[in-house]
Amino acid sequence: MVQMLRRFRPHCAVLFSLFVILASATPALADSGDLGRVQNFATNVIQVLVTLAGLLAAGFFVVGGIGYITSSGNPENLDRSKKTIMYSSIGLAVSIAAFVISNIVTDLATTAFK
Repeated sequence: MVQMLRRFRPHCAVLFSLFVILASATPALADSGDLGRVQNFATNVIQVLVTLAGLLAAGFFVVGGIGYITSSGNPENLDRSKKTIMYSSIGLAVSIAAFVISNIVTDLATTAFK
């Protein structure tokens, strides 16, 4: 259990720093009634999150690749590195899909409210 907590400590630090960044963001100014400002804010937040997810996935690709290269035939380390690469690619695919879906919804909402 202690080893599992030590393994997830860097992830918690990343999530906490992401929370601090998002919590300190400026408000969307939705009370002014200007839908364009809210749309721009949401689009910018989604772009930042997808960029961070891409950087995080690239980092995990590197970690998994280094682990794969340095596994020295150890099946446990090899399997862990393969899982790291697989899960980072799944996470990257999910974040890109979320970006595409949000752009589609934004385009549909923009044409519907004109």
